[in-house]
Amino acid sequence: MQHLATCHPEVMSNFILGIDLGTTSVKAVLLAAGCRTVAAGHSEPTAADVSDDRGIKAKEQDPGGIINAVDRCLAQLPGDKLQHVSRVGLTGQMHGVLFWKANSGCDWSNGNYFTPRDTSQLVTWQDGRCSSEFLSSLPKPESHLGVSTGFGCATIFWYMKHRPQFLEDFSVAGTIQDYVVSMLCGLDSCVMTPQNAASWGFFNTTSNQWNENTLKAAGFPIRLLPRCVPPGALVGQTHSAWHGVPAGTPVGAALGDFQCSVYSCMSSPADAVLNISTSAQLTFAMPADFTPPDSPQLESSISYFPYFDSSYLAVAASLNGGNALATFVETLTAWMKELGVESRDPCMYEKLIGSALNQESSDLMVSPTILGERHDPLCLGQVTNISSSNLSLGHVFRALCRGVVSNVTSMMPVEHLQRVGVRRLVGSGSALARNEVLRQEVERAFPLQVVYGQNADSAVGVAMALSD
Repeated sequence: MQHLATCHPEVMSNFILGIDLGTTSVKAVLLAAGCRTVAAGHSEPTAADVSDDRGIKAKEQDPGGIINAVDRCLAQLPGDKLQHVSRVGLTGQMHGVLFWKANSGCDWSNGNYFTPRDTSQLVTWQDGRCSSEFLSSLPKPESHLGVSTGFGCATIFWYMKHRPQFLEDFSVAGTIQDYVVSMLCGLDSCVMTPQNAASWGFFNTTSNQWNENTLKAAGFPIRLLPRCVPPGALVGQTHSAWHGVPAGTPVGAALGDFQCSVYSCMSSPADAVLNISTSAQLTFAMPADFTPPDSPQLESSISYFPYFDSSYLAVAASLNGGNALATFVETLTAWMKELGVESRDPCMYEKLIGSALNQESSDLMVSPTILGERHDPLCLGQVTNISSSNLSLGHVFRALCRGVVSNVTSMMPVEHLQRVGVRRLVGSGSALARNEVLRQEVERAFPLQVVYGQNADSAVGVAMALSD
């Protein structure tokens, strides 16, 4: 990976705008062109979850809420710097799918920004409507990556079976970040990189092609498959001024948030990266000549994700990260409400961290896999070794944090990292940055040099990728 030179953003005339459309937050940064220096940045909660009462384990988000969060972020960035943006890069949550109508997917009548129109809800990577039985009925992918619930192609197959008319209402599909690229550039179709295509399933990363013959034979609506281009490709220009970003500014094809997070902080082949945000991933770079297997290794906890320049990352991708901690906080709040104690304490998470910091160790054991794992969807969470002396909030939260880390290391053992030559662990992600207890447990679990990336996040990574 190229190391970018240090520079002084106040004397730079051009900036790269990087935007990360995450599950729980949206972040925008301005990176001084040609260097790693972040000139400005802001994040906002996504706050776009849609409640589901249909009993199908759906997890959806309102695209209008996501775009509103983007608008709020950009409104907080310096207007004089936005006017000097030379490129725009988008990244965001992978696997999910949004449907829209070509040529009418948004409304630019407000002038300086757009609002979604003629779209579906975003079906996210956390969606659980595709049961194990349903997934086993799908054709076998011609790819080294399997298909899980929450993957774009699996969701489309689900709609084919249960709501075929729904698909007839739309002509284009992509991830949420692909949608924003299309709207900014006025594209009548979706353009996607292999990073996001692989996360949908039924995409061969060796040939960089969809499994069209397999999908056609199964009656899949091929018209909804995006056209793929290499990571780093520019796919168009802003067709209108956008929050001060000039019309005619080049826009890159959207990238995967995981790859961008890694790109922002992995600087050596001897590095591994542990990212804990909503979910959690542990990864290292494979050698340049690595070729993935021909077919899915369904019971393996390690997958191989396409990265940059036809290379791959070995990844232990857990569904359970910061979301498990958030569920615990939400459960506590719900219990208090049931007991007639109204609590809207915005500092509850920080107080739980404080109580666990006062409890340096615990023999309580928590397996936090409340969402299962893609390689073992039926392995749900457990609490064991309970005694009368380890039920304080400090014990429970300490054990929960340790469980999040232990779950990831069970998927990719530290010994495996050491065998492949990893000597340093770089920590990244919002949950890790916010939670000192998590950081303590990481440092206890990894007998490696542990550092935390100062600008280790996806928004910075996508800007860096367009800068190189």
